[in-house]
Amino acid sequence: MSTIEKIQEDVLVEESVGLNNEIILYNDDVNTFDHVIDTLVRVCDHEPIQAEQCAVLVHYKGRCTVKTGSYDELKPYCSSLLDAGLSAEIQ
Repeated sequence: MSTIEKIQEDVLVEESVGLNNEIILYNDDVNTFDHVIDTLVRVCDHEPIQAEQCAVLVHYKGRCTVKTGSYDELKPYCSSLLDAGLSAEIQ
């Protein structure tokens, strides 16, 4: 293995370790589609179409990953989703 290949491999592994958590949004019988979509746009910086797709997935599949990153990055996003009355957790 050449030195260049080893350095590139180390960087890729380091980058992927930082993105090992995700916010999972769960379905509930309380929140409307509009509220979920508006909250994802406001809190998670989703585009409206992306937020709508997530809302549909949550409705039909029961859950959807709405954001990925390190735990420390995701914690304020998850807290804001919970404050808005949505069911979410970091995994």
